[in-house]
Amino acid sequence: MHAMSLKLEDEILKEAERFVKRRKISRNAYINEAIKTYNALNRRRELREKLAIESSIVASHSLAELKELEQITDLYED
Repeated sequence: MHAMSLKLEDEILKEAERFVKRRKISRNAYINEAIKTYNALNRRRELREKLAIESSIVASHSLAELKELEQITDLYED
């Protein structure tokens, strides 16, 4: 584990302190949980962005393949 120093805005700290007292956990545990949750959220965002990019690539390739197959089908139907 690493120690670090943080500068928090007053309102953020006050709200965090309320949750810490209400949940009866240490400030350290609360901050660790908050960062872990935020990291998971960002991993999901990154994955969603990658999926959107990959989906658009696949979609464009699929449309190109479909067009090519339709042209081949048209040749044999004539």
